Amino acid sequence: MSSPRSQRVTVRDLAAETGVSIATVSRVLNNQAHVAPHTRDLVERAVERLSTRAPGPGTFPAHMAQGSVYLRCPYLLTDYFGLIVSSIAETLELHGRPVVLNAGEAAQQAAILPALASRPGIDGAIIVLPPEPSEQLLDLRARGFPFVVVDPRAPMPRDIAAVSAAHLAGARSITRHLVGLGHRRIGVIAGPHNWLASEARLAGHRSALADAGVLPDPELVRSGEATTQFGYHAAGELLDLPQRPTALAGFNDKVAIGALAAAAQRGLRVPEELSITGFDDIDLAQASRPQLTTVRQPLQEMGRIAVGLLIRLMERQRLDALHVELATELVVRDSSGPAPPG
Repeated sequence: MSSPRSQRVTVRDLAAETGVSIATVSRVLNNQAHVAPHTRDLVERAVERLSTRAPGPGTFPAHMAQGSVYLRCPYLLTDYFGLIVSSIAETLELHGRPVVLNAGEAAQQAAILPALASRPGIDGAIIVLPPEPSEQLLDLRARGFPFVVVDPRAPMPRDIAAVSAAHLAGARSITRHLVGLGHRRIGVIAGPHNWLASEARLAGHRSALADAGVLPDPELVRSGEATTQFGYHAAGELLDLPQRPTALAGFNDKVAIGALAAAAQRGLRVPEELSITGFDDIDLAQASRPQLTTVRQPLQEMGRIAVGLLIRLMERQRLDALHVELATELVVRDSSGPAPPG
């Protein structure tokens, strides 16, 4: 049963040989506690059988190191994405998993997914808001490569693991909040048309309006990139309408900050004359004046859940729930108030 000298013995090989989990094998190889003596002995004997040489006391061959996790987030790691990536990296560290990070907007042009499954030393991947077409994700899944998508851009097939926030419920809660304050003419500064989050949040907004007996008005919706600059221009267009909205619901906090600037330029007081809300609850939401009413996404928890799913996929465990949607929370601050009279 000994392996040829050129063969690379992996943690998966040891798990298959012994019948214990990859995580337990990893703890033995790294001399960590909380391993039963008979299990440790089982793994060490497998090392002797599969390795070309027996390990010295307290050490194991370097070629048996645990594989890395490829973390792809082709965006600037500030605010939203930075929180998710930091949480993923910290959680993988707790599992003893090295990380290969692929980040930055320039990374969007790199053809990463087609060759990822055959990349040496990579055991799995976490992909944040992938810009790649769904076909590439399906192909990766068909090759049996373990990966998890965080905040998917498009609807994910049932057999692809994905973690996201409850976008529809979050948007519904913030529009219900505005409706409860008497607002009926609510402008929406939405995200890009091709984003799943954009469609879900628009649906939540429309649902809350329908509950109040208000028909959605296409004139009050602007869609585009989720940036402060876009929020400023879109809010300007909405506020310059002959009958301007009494409230603006932004796709995210950055969009809402742009809307605050557009309101200030027109001499509109927030929230006395205009209510403005965001989404995400990044630090910017509390740094603005007034502080933003927004929806809090559990960004760090999304990262932790993604790692947990990936570890189980890499260990070939059965997952009954591949799509995890985490609850959001309405955070009411100073930027929303009663609709102005008239």
